[in-house]
Amino acid sequence: MTVINYFSSLAIPFTILIIVVYGVIEKVKVFDVFLEGAKEGIETVVKIFPTLIGLFVAIGLLRDSGILDFIVNLIAPVTNLLHIPSEVMPLSILRPISGSSSIAIGTDIMTEYGVDSTIRFNGLYHNGFNRNHVLYHCNLY
Repeated sequence: MTVINYFSSLAIPFTILIIVVYGVIEKVKVFDVFLEGAKEGIETVVKIFPTLIGLFVAIGLLRDSGILDFIVNLIAPVTNLLHIPSEVMPLSILRPISGSSSIAIGTDIMTEYGVDSTIRFNGLYHNGFNRNHVLYHCNLY
């Protein structure tokens, strides 16, 4: 386990070193390219920020209004027979409709129950909301 920790500690500095060495060999101004990429990243964040806020507000309104709870309670007899936790049913309902809203609900579930909880693993993982999926979307955005 110590060897894995050693290599994981060196992964990011080694990657940065490779990028800088490649930039020097190709005679590219690495810092200027980095600043340009950072500027584009900030522009992307500014563009998607209102959408994300809107999604979080809309999901909060759905949950606070009781509509999702009503639907979950309506289908509870079937989900109880299938041993599906009722805490993840809002995610299961909204996942096919909107991937972004399911990320908002998944974040809410992890905040409420914790990232290492059984609810998070059983519900979120089996709904296609695992750690790699989250990291993919974070990198994409």
